[in-house]
Amino acid sequence: MQTGSALIIAIDGPSGSGKSSAAKGVAQRLGLAYLDTGAMYRAAAWTVLQQGIALTDPDAVAEAVRRADIRLSTDPDAFTISVDGTEVTRAIREPRISEQVSLVSTVPAVRETLIAQQREIIAGAAQGIVVEGRDITTVVAPDAPVRVLLQADPAARLARRGADLAGAVNSAELTDQVLRRDRDDATVAAFEEPAPGVTLIDSTQLTLEQVISRICALAEVH
Repeated sequence: MQTGSALIIAIDGPSGSGKSSAAKGVAQRLGLAYLDTGAMYRAAAWTVLQQGIALTDPDAVAEAVRRADIRLSTDPDAFTISVDGTEVTRAIREPRISEQVSLVSTVPAVRETLIAQQREIIAGAAQGIVVEGRDITTVVAPDAPVRVLLQADPAARLARRGADLAGAVNSAELTDQVLRRDRDDATVAAFEEPAPGVTLIDSTQLTLEQVISRICALAEVH
């Protein structure tokens, strides 16, 4: 999904692989917009839970997401997201959202709705954009000139996510958020092995700056 001369960088990866930090850092370094697609799914989960809709009713879940007005900033220096005019930037990171988001994100009609919105955002980013998530390289922007799958071993991913949450969850909850969510989301998105043409970067032993530099180096040839 290359739009004119605008550079699109697609980054996929499991929880705790460092894709959000890396994507934001690449966008800042290259002067590009930044799209956190995972935040959109979290916002969708927030609105479904806020309305008291049964997560076991996929039709009702999908309809609620279709009606929701999800808006987010693509400024890597000032990320915010709102639903129907209510800012939910912090609320979508709460443990209750992390526990339930896969039940929303794995509904095919929800993915269809949000993928369409993501593609519109990408098409409107005249300055270019870095997009991160789980199915960006294969579904959302399969024609992006730079496509990366960021991986890390489970221990490193758990440690990173635990540091991000700063003790907000216990060990069992942390494992559930990272490993169980990955298993659930892997049923609808391919982010465990790189698709043809996708560059695999293992960040286990790399610093964030090293990951950012590697991705920027890939962008330089485009």
